Amino acid sequence: MQPVWVAVILLSYFAVLLLIAWLTSRNADTETFFTGNRQSPWYLVAFGMIGASLSGVTFISVPGAVLNEGMAYMQVVLGYILGYTVIGAILMPLYYRLNLISIYTYLKQRLGPVSYKTGSAFFIVSRTMGSAMRLYLATIVLQLFLFDSLHVPYYITAITTILLIWIYTFKGGIKTIVYTDTFQTFFLVSSVLITVCIIASRLDGSATEIWSRLGEKGYTRMFYFDDYKSALFFPKQFFGGMFIAIAMTGLDQDLMQKNLTCRNIKDAQRNMFSFTLVMVVVTFLFLLLGGLLYAYAAEKGVKLPLNDAGKVATDKVFPTLAFKEFGTLAAVFFLLGITASSYASADSALAALTTGFCIDFLDFENRSETYRRKGKWWVHIGFSLLFLLIILLVKELKADSLIKTILKVAAYTYGPLLGLFAFGIFTKKRVYDRLVPLVCIVSPLLCYLLDSVSADWLGGYVFGFEMLILNGLITFAGLWAISHRAGKTE
Repeated sequence: MQPVWVAVILLSYFAVLLLIAWLTSRNADTETFFTGNRQSPWYLVAFGMIGASLSGVTFISVPGAVLNEGMAYMQVVLGYILGYTVIGAILMPLYYRLNLISIYTYLKQRLGPVSYKTGSAFFIVSRTMGSAMRLYLATIVLQLFLFDSLHVPYYITAITTILLIWIYTFKGGIKTIVYTDTFQTFFLVSSVLITVCIIASRLDGSATEIWSRLGEKGYTRMFYFDDYKSALFFPKQFFGGMFIAIAMTGLDQDLMQKNLTCRNIKDAQRNMFSFTLVMVVVTFLFLLLGGLLYAYAAEKGVKLPLNDAGKVATDKVFPTLAFKEFGTLAAVFFLLGITASSYASADSALAALTTGFCIDFLDFENRSETYRRKGKWWVHIGFSLLFLLIILLVKELKADSLIKTILKVAAYTYGPLLGLFAFGIFTKKRVYDRLVPLVCIVSPLLCYLLDSVSADWLGGYVFGFEMLILNGLITFAGLWAISHRAGKTE
């Protein structure tokens, strides 16, 4: 695809985003930024959450992983269903009953101010790193397919990317994002559907025959029960998926902030259960796409990209084939899909981080509107610059390995949140509030140490997603150890 067409497509795409931002941010105040005035249509929130939940990493890595793991990721997605049910039945009614803006305010009411700040800080650290890494992928796509040919330095690409997000989110905040994420999710889902249809049309045989051929190669295998030591063992994946959903959606200000913009708890629950169904279908399409990519390459004799070790570079398979094998339409929708998935994840995170910091650390709920406007402005700029700094740092430190490392580290930060909320909801005990940060820091450190030696100490056992559960349990146990009966003072 010629760079001029890449530029035209992207300029048109961002022009629509800016138009949506202008339409949704008229007469906006800080209440609009933080809560969307609690008037968001639940069906738009449900659809838009798909784009915010997925990312450029998911967009590329899930299809790529099919080569070695088949459709094992569906085990995790089945666990999501149970996790989202817990969110809709337990957590969301709690948030609505307390009329929360920041969900971590619950920790203040239940455990104390230090616990409250600790929970919010863990979210801020995790989301800042993870979202910046996801946004990095979008900047790389823009650089490779547009700015390199124009001899534009990478730092200009990164600045432009951050600036665009800041422009269309700084005023309308979460209200704008509900609509922009719906727009971006449309292109994310469309890109997968169109690519699946294009590849299927180029393979010989009916849909049933193609599915059979994928099965023969192991690309449709979903369930793994044969080796409990493996990270793919079904109970690990299923229950890990359940708690990933609870922690990374139900205890995440980013995704819960969208739910809290709905008019009432019934609308919010409709949103969550609809989102669950759509998420299962979209994830299956990503996995199907992965099998089709490898089947196409095998049948047509296409050489797959290799890494330095001579093995298939699975994260490069989808972009390589999309731009070189499937024609202009597939290339256009791949470009829009990777851009949409990266921006939908990053823009909502930027708004959520601004909200979390303003409410949890600057006490915006007790401030004047003038103070709130100025403070929100500077906090939004501050997180935008922090995103930019991380992106530029990742570029210098060879991001391919760093992305995986940071995303894994980010997963550890949700364990303490899981333990904090579980302790608050399922016990009536109080804690010595000043000791809570110590517990929440020690828990992920212990998990990291155990993860690094498990293969040697536990006979080859490899931790998978169940590490999040263990992290939450250790945090819960630590909180129990520093707890006392209700009514006792510190």
